[in-house]
Amino acid sequence: MEHGGDLSLAIERFGGTREDWMDLSTGINPYSYPLPKDISSDAWTALPAKAAEERLSSAARHAYRVPEHSGLAAGPGTQILLSLLPSVLPDGPVALVSPTYSSHAAVWTREGRSPVEISSIHAVPAHAKIVVLVNPNNPDGRLVDVRSLLDIARTLSARGGYLVVDEAFADVVPGSSVLPHLAQENVLVLRSFGKFFGLAGLRIGFLAGPKAVTDQLSAKLESWSLSGPALEVGATALRDDAFRERMNRRLADEMADLTLALSEGGLSVFGGTPLYALAGLRNARALHEALARRRIWTRIFDYAPTWIRFGLPGGQAKLAQLSEALAEAQKEL
Repeated sequence: MEHGGDLSLAIERFGGTREDWMDLSTGINPYSYPLPKDISSDAWTALPAKAAEERLSSAARHAYRVPEHSGLAAGPGTQILLSLLPSVLPDGPVALVSPTYSSHAAVWTREGRSPVEISSIHAVPAHAKIVVLVNPNNPDGRLVDVRSLLDIARTLSARGGYLVVDEAFADVVPGSSVLPHLAQENVLVLRSFGKFFGLAGLRIGFLAGPKAVTDQLSAKLESWSLSGPALEVGATALRDDAFRERMNRRLADEMADLTLALSEGGLSVFGGTPLYALAGLRNARALHEALARRRIWTRIFDYAPTWIRFGLPGGQAKLAQLSEALAEAQKEL
């Protein structure tokens, strides 16, 4: 799978309907933010207003603690934003800390700038102009501390380069974001709305960093890149600090339960975040398919045949269902 979350492949191969399946192939919060009941009729019937865009931007600056001097671009999901980065960043060699989210390598390769894959932020080649890092990393949850990020950012800035940090899962690891600590370093930070708030279908993403770059990217998106409902829901959710604090506690508790269940099911959990667990098993693909026959969809990786990733099931009943399916699958294997 290039990405998780598309149950059509599972249904095509293993049958059933969408309602039959438990989709654990993504890192999307199973407890979605409650949709506001007072979404205005204009949000549906009128073109998105500049004032609504500004409310969303202000809410994002609040939630992500974006420095006042930094620019901020909003678009229909971070997938679109990261695909535009090669067109707004300077020429030169690209280094990508990997293994990681596959789209980062794909977009640079598509533009003829195949990135050099490195194992650590501390192994950046001396000639690199652009360095791309997912932090916390997907799929293993590896985290680079803020001080190290700032050190490499200053080195890159001195040579006219940029550090790109994808913080898609930073919401569930408080204190991990480099954004609040930025001065004038050439750092671009991607933030995903849909994963933490469980509203991936709204397609909201942000890029924060030097204003000259975020302005260029915004211009490429043209007008009305976000829908009226997305602007209203996003602004409301991003201002809800109580939800964020409450949800982070809940996700941490449920990830502890999932980690225990996976361990009891014979898997070795060695990475992840509060939204997904990465486990190791010699025959991970066989387990993935055995669980799929029981209508549970997980995530496996071509480059790491012993890895299998589980998103949160979302509640004790589904966790019990997963535990039972794991026990049956392990006997079958």
